[in-house]
Amino acid sequence: MGEEAFRVEGRVIEALPNGTFLTELKNGHRLTAFLTRRDQKNFVGKIVSGGKVKLQLTSYDLSVGRILVETKKI
Repeated sequence: MGEEAFRVEGRVIEALPNGTFLTELKNGHRLTAFLTRRDQKNFVGKIVSGGKVKLQLTSYDLSVGRILVETKKI
């Protein structure tokens, strides 16, 4: 994800298999978010339902995002 990528905040709805999560943005849009392999070792057990996360999205596919960091529990 390069120059066309942008960052948004979302909330984790549900943990899915293989380091993926169902997330919801403030506007109600739901998408699948994932952790990179490097981050899976550090964060997969720490991200919980209801937690706020920062996501990186591209304008090409708004149904998938990459989790950058967990911010805090709502």
